[in-house]
Amino acid sequence: MWQELREELHPSGFELVTVSLDSTDGRWSKRWIEAAGPRHPSLIDSTHSVDRLFGIVNVPSGLWIDEAGSMVRPAETAHPGVAVFSQLARPEGLTDYQAETFEVSRGIRAHPRRYVAALRDWVANGDASRFALKPDELRARGGGRSREEAEAAAHFELGSHLFGSGRAMAAIPHFRSAHRLQPDNWTYKRQAWSLARTDQGPTDVYDSDFLSEVRKVGAENFYRQLDM
Repeated sequence: MWQELREELHPSGFELVTVSLDSTDGRWSKRWIEAAGPRHPSLIDSTHSVDRLFGIVNVPSGLWIDEAGSMVRPAETAHPGVAVFSQLARPEGLTDYQAETFEVSRGIRAHPRRYVAALRDWVANGDASRFALKPDELRARGGGRSREEAEAAAHFELGSHLFGSGRAMAAIPHFRSAHRLQPDNWTYKRQAWSLARTDQGPTDVYDSDFLSEVRKVGAENFYRQLDM
C-alpha cells in the first residue's frame, strides 16, 4: 500500500523512505524487502536509531521532512490504507497463543484515511497545508527526551550490538533495562520479544509478552491517537 501511495504522489515531488527496525542485522527484513521490490529507498536500522532520533515508539510510524530537510510533522501512527485488523480472515494452523493474539488484535484501531488525506494535502500545498506544523508547534509536541528515555536508548543499542555479535544471553539484561526505563516503547519490547520467540509470546527471560501487554493497555489504545 505504501508503494501505491508513493507512485501516486511521486510525480508531485514526494519521495517515500521506509525504514525497517531489525536487530538481526537485516536478516528478517531483507527477504520481505526483496519480495516487495520497492521503487523507493528501503533501509534497515539494526540499532533502532530512528527510535532515538525521532521518538518513534511503535510501528508503523511516519514523519514528514520537507525539501529543505526540515521536519514538518513528528513521528506519529502512519497507515497508508485501510486498517485491516478487524477484516482479516483468521489463518489456519495457529497455536492457541497465536489465535488469542489474532482475536485481540482485531480491536486495534488506526485512522489510515485521515492520515493519507493529510499527506496528500501536504504534498499538494507544502508549507501552506494546515497539516504542516511550525517549529514552535513541533517543539511543543516533542516535549524533549527524559533521562530515562536516553538511558533506555543506550541499553537497547548495547543489547542490539551484543545480540548481533552472537552474545544473545548478554543482551537480555540490557533489553530488560530498556523496557523498564521506557515502558511505552513498543519497538523496544517487540524486538526483544521476537528475538526470544518469533510470535512474541511468553518466555522465561522477559516479564511480559505481546498479548498480555496489549490486553493490559487495551487494543484500542495500542496506537496513540492521531492528532490531525
